[in-house]
Amino acid sequence: MYGLILAFKDFKFAKGIIGSAWVGLENFKYLFGLDAFYRVFRNSIYLSVLRLVICFPIPILLSLAINEIPFVFFKRLTQTMVYLPHFISWVVIGGILVNLLSPSWGLVNTFIKSLGGEAVFFMGSAKYFRGLVIFSHIWKTAGWDTIIYLAAITSIDPELYQAATIDGASRLQRIWHITLPGIKPTIIILLLLSIGNIMNNGFEQIFMLQNGSNIAVSEVFETYTYRIGIINGRYSFATTVGLFGSVIGFILLVVADRIAKSIGEGGIF
Repeated sequence: MYGLILAFKDFKFAKGIIGSAWVGLENFKYLFGLDAFYRVFRNSIYLSVLRLVICFPIPILLSLAINEIPFVFFKRLTQTMVYLPHFISWVVIGGILVNLLSPSWGLVNTFIKSLGGEAVFFMGSAKYFRGLVIFSHIWKTAGWDTIIYLAAITSIDPELYQAATIDGASRLQRIWHITLPGIKPTIIILLLLSIGNIMNNGFEQIFMLQNGSNIAVSEVFETYTYRIGIINGRYSFATTVGLFGSVIGFILLVVADRIAKSIGEGGIF
């Protein structure tokens, strides 16, 4: 928190944080006056909303499907297989995607050409970037997130399922009327945290998939801060960008928490 002072100063290494000149809101005025800022802001919001809408429900559906596997061995095997990608770094995943999608030797383009089509340069096309981000994010994180939901499912009283079965409830009815209401508090909490983290797109993933051809849609706050702050050495300006994103995330988190409480759900504050 102390380092946030940099956003209001013209930071110089020789003078340090305290000794650097105080400039007030000048860094923010400069930030809002840049055309690149609005492009980065639009890219960050658009990609975050896509992730929230598409990626957030996947672990819920996956955990419901795993929970319905009747054999314990296959249930554990499936769960292990789906969360193992969590331990693979984004650097490795980036290399896998480059090799799979290469227009020269990639497996995907080899298959496309075998069907009579032309090779597609997926990694160098802006229109495929967001799809690759969403796909790789789901593959890496969805299985790990199911652990939380499966833990919540195990806390549901088994007698509820037995009573529903005796009453003639189908499997889908048991899921809809018992399992989902049972894990609803967990879903609400994780949704609130996801909304509060909406300005964070993850530096490593974006950086690994970013190149000069897709920079128009791939430049987000994390990579913009890195390029401006670390490479160009403008630490005060980079702190300003980071602080702006944090404030937006905090506001969204508070609003979402109030909405959740207004409809009778638990919040995090």
